[in-house]
Amino acid sequence: MIRVLIADDQGMVRTGFSVFLGTQPDIEVVGEAADGLEAVERARALRPDVVLMDVRMPRMDGLAATRQISADPEISSKVLILTTFDLDDYVYEALRAGASGFLLKDASAAQLAEAVRVVAAGEALLAPAVTKRLIREFARLGGPRAPAVRRLSELTERETEVLALVAQGLSNQEIAGRLTVAEQTVKTHVGRVLMKLGLRDRAQAIVYAYETGLIRPGD
Repeated sequence: MIRVLIADDQGMVRTGFSVFLGTQPDIEVVGEAADGLEAVERARALRPDVVLMDVRMPRMDGLAATRQISADPEISSKVLILTTFDLDDYVYEALRAGASGFLLKDASAAQLAEAVRVVAAGEALLAPAVTKRLIREFARLGGPRAPAVRRLSELTERETEVLALVAQGLSNQEIAGRLTVAEQTVKTHVGRVLMKLGLRDRAQAIVYAYETGLIRPGD
């Protein structure tokens, strides 16, 4: 059962999401929060698998709340950012804060449930429009960061290859086909990459790959 916390300052949005997700056999809504501060407090108390996080909220915005949740070693929750896609400036910052993906607020009910499942499984949920904005931001920021580059040397050649393919948005199945190996082998490599680099999930792996220069805009 996937346990979900919904954080949004609009009561009708929280209710709508809660009602639909509550009908899913594998998803349970364990709580709601009306602002970022409450989201952090409830995440600590309830330990949900996934937090659906709005960005613009009173007292503490969704980015600050995401940063606090991701930095707390006692909270293993994945954060799925709710966005209207007019938030260009937030995309990179949200991923740096620890978000595992983005979901359109006008997404269909089926897309909402699938997004929760994808993020709970440790996958990154990055729509093409978000990925393009993210690449533009990396291009604007310039070169790689030296400390991150040094950590990249800890990976084996195959692990580095897998990280590069993850950063290009390929699924485990697609990577397995590209490398002609079993999908379980790819999962093992991805797990080792995350562990060695101290990353939470594939979304952070994508950020890391661009920051180190392993992947560059246009690749």
